Amino acid sequence: MSNPYPLSHSAQIISLLRAGKHDEACALAVSLAAQFPDDAQLHYEVACIHDALGREAEAVPYYLTAISGGLTPEQLRGAYLGLGSTYRALGRYTEAELTFSEGLRRFPDAAELKVFFAMLLHNLGNSKRAVELLLTVLAQSSSDPGVQAYREAILFYAQDIDRSWPSTV
Repeated sequence: MSNPYPLSHSAQIISLLRAGKHDEACALAVSLAAQFPDDAQLHYEVACIHDALGREAEAVPYYLTAISGGLTPEQLRGAYLGLGSTYRALGRYTEAELTFSEGLRRFPDAAELKVFFAMLLHNLGNSKRAVELLLTVLAQSSSDPGVQAYREAILFYAQDIDRSWPSTV
């Protein structure tokens, strides 16, 4: 979807960010988002700027607007990651879980969503499931020859990391 707001503004935001003028870029982006409330891509950009500035709570409404319509699949995938991660960082674990679950429903192969979801699982006290998920992502996505040499074993143990086979000797 193309941006309805002038591309010159987008270039100006990027220029300000590259020049290290993050607050000015954020202010311009917020102003544009107010002028173009239905532009999902713009709202996604504003959310990302807020996140980059450590203003997670301010990013949330922009992520929600962005997710509600008009993003490319790649942007939508990033928006689910950003919103879920933001909720997790804010300690809003229930909302984070719902966001990551929806993101993974829509993008089941998104390894980055699985990794951030694993962090949330740890925060929720489910470190066992978090480790199992991380092992699966590692085995499926790593190009490291050592990891790949033990891929099947890693995937096997990822099914139940607590399982052991005590010696009968």
